[in-house]
Amino acid sequence: MKIFWFIPTHGDSRYLGTAQGARQLNHDYLKQVAVAADSLGYEGVLIPTGRSCEDPWVVASSLLPVTRNLKFLVAVRPGLHQPALAARMAATFDRLSGGRLLINLVTGGDQAELEGDGVFLDHATRYEQSAEFIRIWREILARSHRGESLDYEGKHLSVKGAKLLFPPLQQPHPPVYFGGSSPAAHDLAAEQVETYLTWGEPPAEVAKKVADVRARAAQHGRTVNFGIRLHVIVRETDEQAWAAAEDLIRHVSDDTVVRAQAVFARMDSEGQRRMASLHAGGAKRTRKDLEISPNLWAGVGLVRGGAGTALVGDPQTVAARIEEYAALGLDTFVLSGYPHLDEAYRFAELVFPLLPLPLRNQLASGNPLFGNPLGPFGETVANDFVPRASQS
Repeated sequence: MKIFWFIPTHGDSRYLGTAQGARQLNHDYLKQVAVAADSLGYEGVLIPTGRSCEDPWVVASSLLPVTRNLKFLVAVRPGLHQPALAARMAATFDRLSGGRLLINLVTGGDQAELEGDGVFLDHATRYEQSAEFIRIWREILARSHRGESLDYEGKHLSVKGAKLLFPPLQQPHPPVYFGGSSPAAHDLAAEQVETYLTWGEPPAEVAKKVADVRARAAQHGRTVNFGIRLHVIVRETDEQAWAAAEDLIRHVSDDTVVRAQAVFARMDSEGQRRMASLHAGGAKRTRKDLEISPNLWAGVGLVRGGAGTALVGDPQTVAARIEEYAALGLDTFVLSGYPHLDEAYRFAELVFPLLPLPLRNQLASGNPLFGNPLGPFGETVANDFVPRASQS
């Protein structure tokens, strides 16, 4: 099991849908989140992409010097990047980071945003282009270890004599992650990527996706890893956690929800359509309606595009829900919470000690959450002795 966190390059706040409680988005704050994730033992961080975000490659590069082990899941965008240039970028980042690069293949689902970036392809054609893009990208990087070049003639993309003189550290290339809910997306994942990511749907729906992608991959003689993208709202008790969930959206106005849902409705992303269906396009507003599966809450999606669900509960409950997803075959959990700096610590402190034993052993090295003897950890009591964990 691998636990990732999130770098909020589109902004961060204590409340959704309002400037109240917002935090200034600057490099100092992004560094704080990255250093926290690195020092707490998260496997890596997802850096989002899109016109609402700072550029992910620039951000990831700027965070390399302040982190030691943290991996960076960074987007390539077919239609915005050319595959040969994206391969050079990946190889350079991978070498300079000591092999800490992961690739997030993003096809895009907002036609208006895509046209603003110069991409005028429909949904089906974008997936055709994305399949050619990642096929070329993978092959250029794989051949770079042998000093070979690539000629490729495709329907949408072609290269002649494409070659990398400096190969990536990871062989044959940095692992590729990808998410999508349409049949075309599942075909692409089955043929081309290492890890398929789903947004946080109820376990039964996630199980269907896993089974479908796995079956399609088997037709290509491949196996694919699986992961999930979720928000988390964890507190010491269930009551506190649900109160925090309600508090997160308490400043959201009806007008803000209507405007946000209008934007999401114009998208041709099947994943976004499925997210919107969980809260009926904003019509569901009460906790009873928004808890779409035990401890899975769709309130985030009222005003946030993409991942719109959160696991809500006390540490034991949230850990149990994570293990339910793991039992379906998921081994990567890309998590986030508002505000991201605070919640990175809260989730690690409350949930890391409850995760499966192999992961606990991995995290325990140098981590104060697991009683590492290099302390003290916590405020010294009465200027005389170090604190102990509660014996209750």
